Amino acid sequence: MSQMHVEGQLADNIGYLLISNPKKFNALPQSGWLSVQPAVNKLLASGARVVVVKGDGGNFCAGADISEFDVVRRNAETARVYEASNVEAFAAIRECQVPTIAHIEGYCLGGGFGLAAACDLRLASQEAQFAVPAAKLGLGYPVDAMADIVEAVGAQNAKRLMYAAERFTTAEMKEMGFLLEVLEDSAALGHKVTELAAKIAQLAPLTHKATKTTVRALRSGDFASAKAASDATFDSADYAEGRAAFREKRAPQFSGE
Repeated sequence: MSQMHVEGQLADNIGYLLISNPKKFNALPQSGWLSVQPAVNKLLASGARVVVVKGDGGNFCAGADISEFDVVRRNAETARVYEASNVEAFAAIRECQVPTIAHIEGYCLGGGFGLAAACDLRLASQEAQFAVPAAKLGLGYPVDAMADIVEAVGAQNAKRLMYAAERFTTAEMKEMGFLLEVLEDSAALGHKVTELAAKIAQLAPLTHKATKTTVRALRSGDFASAKAASDATFDSADYAEGRAAFREKRAPQFSGE
């Protein structure tokens, strides 16, 4: 069995979702995929205003732990159950009620690429490598996860990623629009991600929720939820605080209420 864990850590309203299986470049067994949703829920319950998804030991996530596929993905029935655990993990990131940031270094492959694609923002260190090698295994990719990739890079680049099953550089992924920023090395990446996460955590949580809900509605068509999230800001304590801070020329202190 893989010695791995997925856990949440909180620091100054910044939640860190840590994927740890360094001996396998943070590849996740089925139990790992099933650990993502509870870890995200725990971070939110603890007060996280932004969630950073990162891997342990210099890699983001090398995808699924293929060594267990002969057992957990041995036929159509077990493959459907396994895929459901993937879909649940991607949804936990995609539908997280606070902004999410992918902190990418080293390998970002397969299901790891799917986790990154589900994040709102993606930053990487220069040496990171990207690929979705499903065509080398003969497997299809979950529909919702494919939608994340298409949203991130466009339909033609999504097909290129899937059809060629090649590894791509940070420069290529930046050109495709997948990466917000590429940093020189791991230290610079860590500094930039922390700086960005801290800035997000200090700003209005209800506005962030409205932004996420509205952008998601462009894909889902759920404009009623988007309007409700936006309307909720109008009578909020945070909107009153924002106006007061502007008048008093001070930094606002938002509560998320």
